[in-house]
Amino acid sequence: MVQIQQFRGKCIGCHYCVEVAPERWRMSERDGKSDLVGAVAKSGVFRVEVQDWELEANREAERLCPVKIIRVLER
Repeated sequence: MVQIQQFRGKCIGCHYCVEVAPERWRMSERDGKSDLVGAVAKSGVFRVEVQDWELEANREAERLCPVKIIRVLER
């Protein structure tokens, strides 16, 4: 399994994550920040467990994020 974490409060809305992993990321119409689809928030950190096939695209989202608010952890 793979866990994706997002520190959403620091998101600048650059859209890179949505471009490389559209099945897991969406831009919020409310505030212009990215939403981690399916995530649950705890203490300001959004987390979701995903299947292994999503690893590569989300690693790319992690790498491209200019403010480094995405973490991808293999479990």
